[in-house]
Amino acid sequence: DTLWDLAIAEVEKRENSVDDGKPVEVWEKSILFMGNKNGVTLNTVYFFLHREEIPKPTLALEYTFGRRARRHNTPKDVAHFWELGGGTSLLELIRIPITSNNIRSFAVVLVLDLSKPHELWTTMEKLLQATRNHVNKILTKLEKTNPEVATEIKQRMQNNLQRDHPDYELVDPFPIPLVIIGSKYDLFHEFDSEMRKIISKTLRFVSHYYGASLVFTSKSEALLLKARVLINHLAFGYDKSKSVSVDHNKPLFIPAGLDSLSQIGPPPASDSDIGKMRANTPLELWKRVFEKTFPPKSFCDLQDTKDPAKDLQYAEYEVDVMRAQKNQ
Repeated sequence: DTLWDLAIAEVEKRENSVDDGKPVEVWEKSILFMGNKNGVTLNTVYFFLHREEIPKPTLALEYTFGRRARRHNTPKDVAHFWELGGGTSLLELIRIPITSNNIRSFAVVLVLDLSKPHELWTTMEKLLQATRNHVNKILTKLEKTNPEVATEIKQRMQNNLQRDHPDYELVDPFPIPLVIIGSKYDLFHEFDSEMRKIISKTLRFVSHYYGASLVFTSKSEALLLKARVLINHLAFGYDKSKSVSVDHNKPLFIPAGLDSLSQIGPPPASDSDIGKMRANTPLELWKRVFEKTFPPKSFCDLQDTKDPAKDLQYAEYEVDVMRAQKNQ
């Protein structure tokens, strides 16, 4: 054995045993945060990890981790946190953190800027579609190499809704656990009541359709604590909250599986308008209705992106001097 083999064996021996000799399972999960460009996703992570420092903007793909001990003198559970920067401009980087090795313990947190409804659906659609496509590719490979794991993952997502739930056959669960966070609720709260109602109902439908949890947050610590409850469940297996808030005049908080299509109601449009809209699926119909009120604005996440070589957080004196010489 090499020195590394011996070291790994020693660490595993320590982590998987306690004083009484019984093995202890070490919980290890991974979560990918993504969303609008500058959507303060890392603020959510730092608050969750009880870190005081202000996070710097994520350039591409940021990694950090957190550890929690379930009880005294036991190995700490580990949660790996990834954040995708650049909004929808770096979709190909999604394949880096999500792999066939960790797919069983992976979850996604989508952070949407409630103060920018004209960008909301486009951002959500692009990020979720890219993630779903990548996960489906992994599942397709696993069906050939490890069919038990592929079946377990698919079955787990179906279990978000009880089989006797009236919507069991009407939804299309996301292949891995998903939490949707609506950020900047303080700005969103200033919107017209009807606009808030349309956005809230639409996000409720999308979350329920994908078997996701939904929570609205702002810089308010009380609202961030609600998001922390959902992330704690994903990261360390803490109990899910059973409380629900569906009033569009208040911050929404709906854990996965606790909403229903009958409570959400039909898309917020007249019957005549709905009749004129061509849609093949319920999700497509909601998209048409939402974009009628909030037509998508053409925007590019790459615009206004500063040159990272000039960013002080990446300063390297020797490299910068050589680059200055080359430019000269």
